[in-house]
Amino acid sequence: MPYLLKHHTFIQYMSKKGEAFSSDKEPLGEIIGHEVNITLNIERPYPPLLRRPAYPASPKSREALEIHITELLNPGVIRKVGHNEEVEITTPVIVAWNNGRYRMVGDFRALNTYTVPDRYPIPKIKIALTQISQEVYISTMNALKGFQQNVVTPRARK
Repeated sequence: MPYLLKHHTFIQYMSKKGEAFSSDKEPLGEIIGHEVNITLNIERPYPPLLRRPAYPASPKSREALEIHITELLNPGVIRKVGHNEEVEITTPVIVAWNNGRYRMVGDFRALNTYTVPDRYPIPKIKIALTQISQEVYISTMNALKGFQQNVVTPRARK
């Protein structure tokens, strides 16, 4: 396919899928039509392994954690859990990088033992690189925030 035709096709496709990209109004894109449905292979009440207390954190780590939580609350990526809601999954953990910056993570190892595996595994890197080697355009994303574009189904939120 000639370059200009590929370019035109690419621009049309990106315009149709604009909701997946960030904008001034929407700081995080939202991937519509590919909602994540998380299925557990156990029922409530969940085992004690999933109901762990929060990890201890220093005042500096707690402050960094609060900043990250606020950054995710404001655009609606996460929501506050009511006092009457049962949440046994995980608590956030703050990880310090060598450069003095912090990253918020969740320890989902226990949850993963009860989650039905994904039916679509990530492709092998060698195959993916071979497939994209002939392309004109290659897009990238911030891998630390890319998962925030995935919408979790209402059923999986409970």
